[in-house]
Amino acid sequence: MTEPSGGSGQLWVVSAPSGVGKSTILKAVLEQEPELRFSVSRTTRAPRPGEVPGRDYHFISRTEFEAGIGAGRFLEWARVHDQFYGTDRAPIETWLQAGHDVILDIDVQGARQVRAAAPGLLSVFILPPSFAILEQRLRGRGTEAPDQVARRLGVARRELEEVTSYDYLIVNDRLAEAVADCLAVIRAARLTRLRQAERARAFFHLERP
Repeated sequence: MTEPSGGSGQLWVVSAPSGVGKSTILKAVLEQEPELRFSVSRTTRAPRPGEVPGRDYHFISRTEFEAGIGAGRFLEWARVHDQFYGTDRAPIETWLQAGHDVILDIDVQGARQVRAAAPGLLSVFILPPSFAILEQRLRGRGTEAPDQVARRLGVARRELEEVTSYDYLIVNDRLAEAVADCLAVIRAARLTRLRQAERARAFFHLERP
């Protein structure tokens, strides 16, 4: 897998075990940072209640997904809970080249792939306050059978073992605080020396040293 074309935008990966509240946090972040671009993943799973095609996911058939793999369409893809998830490469490259920061909402498998392809990315892992609370949240959704919940919890345990490979860890105990923490790390990254140097060169039409 080749690295996305270079640009002045920052690529972000955000991961979390199922049930932590990642989608809710990212929705709030995007509302407060309209210049961010959010990559809508493709998946073979069925929509959940309240999910809107094209906003939450692009829902496609397994045949379509496998064709996309063969065509090199995905920056990353993974099989999770017997379903496929993937991130389209083309819009991400376009956004980064245009100077937009881009957020990828992907699991730890996908994060490993993107990290290998794009070493300049920054990553955030969102944690539950405790594993017991995560289990309570998953069972409280009431959308899956007990064996499916048990399988998700098993996957969550394995995902939590990889938190040390992420740049930032945020605990979703109180939603407003978790959103504020996400916004803080994104905004702080824009003020780093390298990002500001890129902006200065663009503003003053300077050549790279």
